[in-house]
Amino acid sequence: MFDLLIHKLWFELLVVVVAGLLTGLEIKEYRVHNDAIKEIGSVRTFTFISLIGFIFYKIDFYLYMLGYVALVGHFLLFYVEKLKTAKNGMLLFLMATLVYSFGVLITKFDIWFLIVVFVSIIFIYNINRRFGHIYGAFDEEEIEIFSKLLLLSAVILPLLPQDNISDFIPVSYFKVWLAVVVVSMFSYVGYVLKRYIFKDKGYLIAGILGGIYSSTATTIVLAKKSTSGRTPHIFASSIIMATAFMYIRLLGITYAFNHEIAHQLILPFVALALISIILAYMMYRRAEIEVNRETDESEDKNPLELSTAFLFAVLFIVMSVITNFVTVNYGDIGLNILSFIVGFTDIDPFVLSILSSKLDITVSGASSAIIIAVGSNNILKAFYAYIFSKNRAGKLSAFALLALGALTMGMVLISYV
Repeated sequence: MFDLLIHKLWFELLVVVVAGLLTGLEIKEYRVHNDAIKEIGSVRTFTFISLIGFIFYKIDFYLYMLGYVALVGHFLLFYVEKLKTAKNGMLLFLMATLVYSFGVLITKFDIWFLIVVFVSIIFIYNINRRFGHIYGAFDEEEIEIFSKLLLLSAVILPLLPQDNISDFIPVSYFKVWLAVVVVSMFSYVGYVLKRYIFKDKGYLIAGILGGIYSSTATTIVLAKKSTSGRTPHIFASSIIMATAFMYIRLLGITYAFNHEIAHQLILPFVALALISIILAYMMYRRAEIEVNRETDESEDKNPLELSTAFLFAVLFIVMSVITNFVTVNYGDIGLNILSFIVGFTDIDPFVLSILSSKLDITVSGASSAIIIAVGSNNILKAFYAYIFSKNRAGKLSAFALLALGALTMGMVLISYV
């Protein structure tokens, strides 16, 4: 047992010393390649700091704290002299503090945590030179936009209650605000992809990502952004691509919950997804010609589209109220009529209720209900695409979505023939 403790102690000592040594080497390498003015310590200094911290902590915690006070005092004297040269950086002091804590980290936690801290030190120390060219691409407005998105999603959303607002309004404040967050999120993602990564392909990628989560919200965002009047085919192709990936998403959800229903849906949904992708590709090819003709492309001035997001939330509430009223009062008309009505709101809860066997229906009946709901949802998106754009992009999208909606519901008739 004593031998194991000795081996463990030697191992911890070796790791701490090596981590301190490598940190010092990184500081020296940075100074050599960047012609930095020599400051306090590098290889040997940081190696000794890590070693002293380890030994002092092993002897006594109060001795360890006394050593840190001495370290702070030393750097304080150095910092006073540094201020006289109009320099006020504290980077070396912060790194020395972290290196001094290596002994505590490996003793109280484990080697993996020390390694994570060490890697973080190296990464953060070099982040300025590795990503310095990115700083110029961002301005204060970009940070403000991202902060607003964090406020909407990470601060406000978790605080909202998840119970239904009332019996008459069968949605919670959480779900309503989630609709705002989803629309804002996809608007922001499309903005970032278009401006910094894919340029003219940004909205197409946003359509793909949007279809994986909410093709309806994505349709509204892209239709709203198409009001610039430029490259209408790129927005139309992105909207159609969102619908293509909606089919793929729903098929994946179906396979996760009910294989029998999934086998019924695989042929129509794969066929419809392929047709949608072909339509999107044809429009995108046309969009490339438009982009080549239009070199002065307008800049997106509204990355979050908050007005659109709040309007979508209102529509979400209205559609939920209508669906709830019809379901309660006219539920006996039949599942297919209900499926058509549900398609004009959020279809995911309805699809999940069918897949979870909450309704006493056959596999064929469940498949037909899902197909009808998806078809009517395409009709709703066609309406949104036209209303929110009222231009060529909206007309192209609306026509394609109406055709896809009719073709989708036509799959039900084909299955009965």
